Amino acid sequence: MCGIIGITKHKDAAKLAYLGLYALQHRGEEAVGVASYDGRDINIKKAKGLVTDSINERDVDALKGETAVGHTRYSTTGSSDLKNIQPLLVKHKKRSIAIAHNGNLTNTEELHQFLEEQGSIFQTSMDSEVIVHLLARTKNGDLKNWFLEVLKQLKGAFSLIFMVEDTIIGCRDPWGFRPLCLGKLEGKYVLASETCAFDLLNAEFIREIEPGEIVFVTGDKIESIFLPNAKTENKSQCIFENIYFARPDSNIFGDNVYQVRKRLGAKLAQEHPAKADFVMSIPDSGNYAATGYAQELGLPLEIGIIRNHYIGRTFIQPTQLVRDFRVRVKLNPIRSVLEGKKIIIVEDSIVRGTTSRSRIEVLRSAGVKEIHMRISCPPIIGPCFYGIDFPSKSELIAFNKTIKEIAEFIKVDTLEYLSLDGMLSVMNAPKSFCHACFSGQYPVEIPKTQSKYLLEGVKE
Repeated sequence: MCGIIGITKHKDAAKLAYLGLYALQHRGEEAVGVASYDGRDINIKKAKGLVTDSINERDVDALKGETAVGHTRYSTTGSSDLKNIQPLLVKHKKRSIAIAHNGNLTNTEELHQFLEEQGSIFQTSMDSEVIVHLLARTKNGDLKNWFLEVLKQLKGAFSLIFMVEDTIIGCRDPWGFRPLCLGKLEGKYVLASETCAFDLLNAEFIREIEPGEIVFVTGDKIESIFLPNAKTENKSQCIFENIYFARPDSNIFGDNVYQVRKRLGAKLAQEHPAKADFVMSIPDSGNYAATGYAQELGLPLEIGIIRNHYIGRTFIQPTQLVRDFRVRVKLNPIRSVLEGKKIIIVEDSIVRGTTSRSRIEVLRSAGVKEIHMRISCPPIIGPCFYGIDFPSKSELIAFNKTIKEIAEFIKVDTLEYLSLDGMLSVMNAPKSFCHACFSGQYPVEIPKTQSKYLLEGVKE
């Protein structure tokens, strides 16, 4: 999962891209990059870490020009090395190109092997780099035909923003796995992963890029074409975006994320009510489902845990050691609220179970009498190959344990999940969503090698 943004024909393009990435920080905390085109060359600044920690005002001021792209990285292919930070920057036939990618290609191995056999030399271990080499091998006389020919060779999840000199090119795969939105700022078009970036920039949200659509944007001019299979493939928008990843103030997949999460909570309450003194969430991603759950049952909603907002999101941290530490540091219980109480905790998901177990220990230490946990999605039983970093079944607690066994492991009194049908019933156009991680039904052929580090010689 990554955040991407593109701005063209604005005097403060790099600054706006930087601010947009700040709004998209939740989509990736490992690294950040901003590139701008100054009329002759593309200049770039990228580094490991959070947006505000890694790039300062002086860095942004040095990125001259009216066109810029930006990227926040959450690695799903390739390790967290400096060489893998995006945007990728290349020069081909005197044309400067920068690429920002969100998603995971499922035919990376085949394309990579083919390109190497044809003489390509790779500098990174990311799936995104195969796109660079495909561009280099394809005739580029006409911009539209050039990109159409390249992008139709890709399979899997890809929301992409390219900067080719002063033109921004945005593309979404034919299945629509990852979001990509079109906005307008001072009469010029902008692209971003989520609409929350537009809100920060005071840009107007126009619409979402359609699955399979390629848009070519230069200032106030926009042209659109579609990949050949755009109209025939079934939409497979990632439902986990609405459950966990996207910001609640964003509009994606034709709906508002906050409202979707409230509806999930209300449906969960209908399926699995419980008797307790109050409902609470584990901040922040569970807040909105908890609100819907409490309202549906007419129970009080309390804040029983205070979050330290200077600590990043736990699930997307790259190592278990860091995840465990951040769980302890970022949440502090309010004993006066919790002691002696029977509570219902509403969470958005359980992935590995270790984070939930640590959180329950925190609540038990505050004197909670009973804990009834409710999850606003079904058990995660399958890996994701489309851009979420839980690729191994061995990491998924629900693949190896029953709900009763999970409850015993995390040490709650009762545990219930929202059903698959219940989850889909509250979604706008329920048949347009990918739910492979819950159902095992993969809409696009999965990779032969299922390792995140397949291009580094690690095969699982």
